[in-house]
Amino acid sequence: MTSTDEELVARSIRGDTDSFNELILRWERPIYALAYRTIGREEDARDVCQETFLRAFRALPGFRGQAKFSSWLYRITLNLCRDWARRERRAPFVQVPDDSDPIELAAAAEPSESIEDLVARKDLTRIVERVMARLPEEQRTAILLKEYHGLTFQEIADLVGCPLSTVKTRLYQGLTVLRRELAKEGAGVPQDWP
Repeated sequence: MTSTDEELVARSIRGDTDSFNELILRWERPIYALAYRTIGREEDARDVCQETFLRAFRALPGFRGQAKFSSWLYRITLNLCRDWARRERRAPFVQVPDDSDPIELAAAAEPSESIEDLVARKDLTRIVERVMARLPEEQRTAILLKEYHGLTFQEIADLVGCPLSTVKTRLYQGLTVLRRELAKEGAGVPQDWP
């Protein structure tokens, strides 16, 4: 039987390091993904991910469960990403590989997806990453948390500390700019795009 985050947190506070390791295994990928999508550099995203769990472990005795554990981790991650941007004194960016390795493409393809479809999807992903990097931080964060991490508007509002209507406005404005910029780049907006 799988334990809930709350159960694992309670055991971790009592000194059970295996429970905290289970939380790391459960949340490492989403936290890394958020860091990478926010700052766009693999090595820095790994550092932010590691620092997120280190800070969470140190602060765990003070965690009162007023928010979900995942929301608490997201907040730590976003704060570390902001610190990184300030420290580096630059806007986040996304690395775009120059060439694609056909073997890597074939391995990443869905079983029903042709290599041509995969290349087109990867090209669209690169364009979206470039456009996302140019959005204001508040809009980019709202899109990342809602569209990539599936948080509700209320969870995002609680996480970033702003009114629900502000989150909705940031998301709407960010998606509007994203659609417009994708059209300028010549990329069609996918049918399932919000």
